[in-house]
This record gives sequence, structure tokens and C-alpha cells, in this order.
Amino acid sequence: MSKSILKDKSFNFAVKIVNLARNTMDDKREYILSKQICKSGTAIGALIREAQNAESKADFIHKLAIAQKEADETLYWLDLMHVTNFLDSKIHIEMSNECTELLKMIRSSILTTKNNNKK
Repeated sequence: MSKSILKDKSFNFAVKIVNLARNTMDDKREYILSKQICKSGTAIGALIREAQNAESKADFIHKLAIAQKEADETLYWLDLMHVTNFLDSKIHIEMSNECTELLKMIRSSILTTKNNNKK
């Protein structure tokens, strides 16, 4: 159940990230940070999808661990874009909250899988 929710949430987040990057490029003519956040923000969902087809529990955990790193990197880019005035406070808070929720869900999935392996 949670894997499907995680898959859906990460996909919806990726769509928002793509739109955010596109708007930043179009409206503010900023290309470097936009590309960085687009890469990390869309990688989260792609890695979650890869994890669903993992060859083993260890592979599943590994792919989710990389998704976790990408989520944390995305938070970095969101903060940087906000501090440098490429992202307004409302969008920053909304996107950061959503990314933090994904990060917590990924961490929970990793811990649950690790604990299930011990049994």
C-alpha cells in the first residue's frame, strides 16, 4: 500500500518540479539551478519506480537510499533558490513540505524493509 502512495506522490512531485523549473527558466531566465532541481526532483520518483523492480531486498533498500539522497538534494536546491530570490516564500514552503514528506516516507520504507529482513 505505502509503495503505491509513495510512487504516486513522487510522480506528482516530479510534475510540480518540472513546472517549477520551466517557470523559473521562462520567467526569471535562470537555467543552472532550474536544471539541478529538475534532475534531483525527478530522480526521486524514478528511483522509487526502479526500487519496485529491485532484484533483492538489498537492491530495493539501495535504490530507496539513493532516492532519499536525491530528496535531500532537492531540499537544498529549493532553499538555495528561495534565498537567491528565484523562488517565493509560498512556493518554497509548499514544495519543501512536500519534499520533506516524501523524504520521511522513503526513510520509513527503508527502515521497515530493514526491520522485516531481521525477522
